[in-house]
Amino acid sequence: MGLEKEKESSGEIVDIKVLKELYGFVKPYRLQFYFLVFLTVALAVLAPTRPYFIQVAIDDYVALGDVPGLIKIIYLLVGLMILQAVVQWAHTYFSGWIGQVIIKDIRIKLYRHLLKLRLKFFDNTPIGRLVTRNVSDIETLADVFSEGLAAIIGDLLQLVTILGVMFYIDWKLTLVSLCTLPLMIISTYIFKEKIKVTFNDVRNAVSNLNSFLQEHITGMNIVQIFNREEREFEKFKEINREHRAAHIRSVLYYSVYFPVAEIIQAMGVGLVVWYGAVGVLGMNIQVGVLISFIMYLQLFFRPIRMIADRFNTLQMGVVSSSRIFKLLNSKEHIANEGNYKPERIEGNIRVEKVWFAYVDEDYVLKDISFEVKKGQTVALVGATGAGKSSIINLISRFYEINQGHIYIDGREIREYELAILRKHIGVVLQDVFLFSNSIYHNITLGNPSITREQVMEAADLVGAKKFIERLPGGLDYNVMERGSTLSVGQRQLISFVRAMVYNPEILILDEATSSVDTETEELIQESIEKMMKGRTSIVIAHRLSTIQKADQILVLHKGEIVETGTHASLLELGGYYTQLHQMQLKTMAI
Repeated sequence: MGLEKEKESSGEIVDIKVLKELYGFVKPYRLQFYFLVFLTVALAVLAPTRPYFIQVAIDDYVALGDVPGLIKIIYLLVGLMILQAVVQWAHTYFSGWIGQVIIKDIRIKLYRHLLKLRLKFFDNTPIGRLVTRNVSDIETLADVFSEGLAAIIGDLLQLVTILGVMFYIDWKLTLVSLCTLPLMIISTYIFKEKIKVTFNDVRNAVSNLNSFLQEHITGMNIVQIFNREEREFEKFKEINREHRAAHIRSVLYYSVYFPVAEIIQAMGVGLVVWYGAVGVLGMNIQVGVLISFIMYLQLFFRPIRMIADRFNTLQMGVVSSSRIFKLLNSKEHIANEGNYKPERIEGNIRVEKVWFAYVDEDYVLKDISFEVKKGQTVALVGATGAGKSSIINLISRFYEINQGHIYIDGREIREYELAILRKHIGVVLQDVFLFSNSIYHNITLGNPSITREQVMEAADLVGAKKFIERLPGGLDYNVMERGSTLSVGQRQLISFVRAMVYNPEILILDEATSSVDTETEELIQESIEKMMKGRTSIVIAHRLSTIQKADQILVLHKGEIVETGTHASLLELGGYYTQLHQMQLKTMAI
């Protein structure tokens, strides 16, 4: 029950291809995005104004005792602070708003894409990893807009603006102020590289944790049946330790970097105070200039400290984006190029020289050919792994054929529009899946065109009406996750109703009665015969007693049809079918 752990590199900070794809989701909100860019520029321009006007207030009004002028400059400062606060609020709101509407659109597109993927994709991909893509990775994209790209652009513009003002006021004092800048850049670069790897480890750890939890909670009955609780718990603790270790490493780097950055900033302020104090005493530098430079340094080093963190936020957003777009661009979907949309079909099926493999050329079906006329019933029998379920999966186009053709009413199934093809095929599987919702929803699957009366008519047909009426709320009874509040037989009966309520012309029963007890099987066997009446039916059954009336029985062995005929004719052959029949008789006798 092991899981393949996810390991992906952190990639480059700027991936042009990914950013282009991401911009495609920004296009519908161009006006809001451009307004956000404007706000970003406005914040960068407003940032150095407060220290500048404080310098003017001290040197031009306080030093000269000009009280009316000082009051005016104070009013101006208050107005600028209010304006900056409003702009900052708008910037924060719009960056968050754009991030949320974009991830909403991406999540919808990603889920729609998942709905179209072929089953082979889900066979090879852990569900927990897909949950991570649809939830955690997409959430990371919101940070790209609120804390990543827009914030980095704003920080860079602010740095340029502050430097320009500082050089304009006093270039010598500016050069002294920047003496510690190389140390800040070096420490920031080291931090960025370290945290980049750590962030990627955290993302991988989250994905592995989600995958493990999803698989093991779903399969908890197997874990407990085989007494594997302690072993699986040890595996979980190991994955959880890796998750904790990745987070602690990131905390460690933050705990080291920010104090170091504070020390470097303090050193820069100390140099400014020392050099500025000497200049003030020598009457070369005004007091207001010195005070403003101390404020400028705080404004200057703050975005430098934050920029490494923002670059990693942007980088993780790019990594998450590349993972999401890799999934979105995957070609693992059933090609829906058919345009044939009949209202009804006759139900004639012809399978012609079909070869199929789930993996490469490891064929599970080899040169399969048979034909089912309208209204006939064909039964597929054989040992586990003989290829029975593969045949019905191909007819419904859950998987694509490697070689050969399947025709319905003389038309290749690829010619049918996919939804229309499946609309005419009713499938009842052995493993019944029910959603955490009402019985009515599980039968109609949210189709508003199916009335409650139609549901109860179908339930009456298959013998499910009585038990549904006995439940609290009847059709409104919530079956909970995977139908846990119902018995296996009741879940199977609901699957019968679900298939019949759509009134399909082709009916497929895949071990449909194997999960019910003998009494329940006898109860619904007559109903199954009513269901199959007038319909083309394909039945897979281990219990040969349920298929004795089939018009044709195909015996499969290792992916090939080894015998064909009716129940009586196959028994006369004395071959593989006869062996299966005798084995079941012995089992029943025991």
